[in-house]
Amino acid sequence: MDLFSRSWTALRAAVADTPDDDFERPSGCAGWLVRDLVFHLVIDAQDVLITLATPAGGPPTIDSVTYWRLADAPPTGEDPLDALIPRIAAAYGEPRLLKFHLDDLGAAAGRAAALADPAALVGTRDEVITVADYLSVYVLEWTLHHLDLIAHRPSAADPPAETLAASRAALERIAGTAFPSSLSDKDALLIATGRRRPAAGEKTALGPLSARLPLILT
Repeated sequence: MDLFSRSWTALRAAVADTPDDDFERPSGCAGWLVRDLVFHLVIDAQDVLITLATPAGGPPTIDSVTYWRLADAPPTGEDPLDALIPRIAAAYGEPRLLKFHLDDLGAAAGRAAALADPAALVGTRDEVITVADYLSVYVLEWTLHHLDLIAHRPSAADPPAETLAASRAALERIAGTAFPSSLSDKDALLIATGRRRPAAGEKTALGPLSARLPLILT
């Protein structure tokens, strides 16, 4: 719960600090502008609220690792929801309206998470998961999207160190192997998910794992 709160608070603060002009610039998500990414975060907040209000019978069918599915290729943007996101994001017009919507829904999602019983079971994606595992999923989701948000703003603050470390550990469990200790948590996340290419030395350190990358999470 603490990591969930830290990752979400930091990401919402990073959005609030994003200059309006940057909303029309590319994010770290291929094909998405910053405004598109921010609207995706609105949908994320909505998903948290919906899921926490969807109790389910046990036992759990997934956990924070098996929640994630690995795709063979990155999204093409042809999925109806993926295609809808840029259109709705553009409809906001002014970045302040998009910021307000995220802050409003995001604060509610944070409060709902704080009030939820970590051991309770909830339903999402036709599966059953504990609240604790579900919130852990979003630590990874929001840490990666924090990196996407600031991808072209080198002066912006990184996600909190503890959420970077937790997200790396989560991605290693998903991959079924540890990443080289020579990689920082941030670099491990960026390289493993295909957000940047490994340099020659990094590829050597990755060894056989490099052939399995990127890990495309869905």
